[in-house]
Amino acid sequence: MNQKSEQKKKEKIDKSSNSQNVFMVDKVLKTKDEWRVQLTDEQFEICINKGTEPPFSGKYHNSKEKGIYKCVCCGEPLFKSDTKFDSGSGWPSFWEPISDEKIEYVSDTSFGMIRTEVNCMKCGAHLGHVFDDGPKPTSLRYCINSISLDLDKTD
Repeated sequence: MNQKSEQKKKEKIDKSSNSQNVFMVDKVLKTKDEWRVQLTDEQFEICINKGTEPPFSGKYHNSKEKGIYKCVCCGEPLFKSDTKFDSGSGWPSFWEPISDEKIEYVSDTSFGMIRTEVNCMKCGAHLGHVFDDGPKPTSLRYCINSISLDLDKTD
C-alpha cells in the first residue's frame, strides 16, 4: 500500500470529521420520501440507499466528453472531466475532486472490507469510494457510480 496516498486519504477523512476544520456549505436536507419523488428508482437506490451500479453499466464509465460532473441529486459540481481516467474498473474514475470541500469522506467497513466512502457534501448523496491505487499526482482513484452524476458538457 502506498504510504503517502494512504496518509493523504486519512487526512481527508479526518478533515471531514474534524469540527475544527469547519466550512460553510448550504446543505440540502430532504426526507427519503422527498428524494423518492425527485429521483428515479435507480438513482434512489444508489444515492440514498448507498447501492452500487454493476461495473461497465453506467453511461459515464467510458465517456471522453469534456465538462463538469455534478451531483445528480443537488447539482453540486464535483469532478472535472480532465481529472477522469480509465481505471479499467468499470466505473468512472477521477484522480481528484474539484475541491475537497465538495466531498464527505466516511470510513466504510461493509462487506468485510475497509474502504473510504465518498458522498456529496452538500446533500449527502452516496457517490462511490476512493482508493489509493490511482495515477499521479494524487495516487487516488475516486470510483464513482455514473448514476450519481450528471455531466454538464463543455465544448
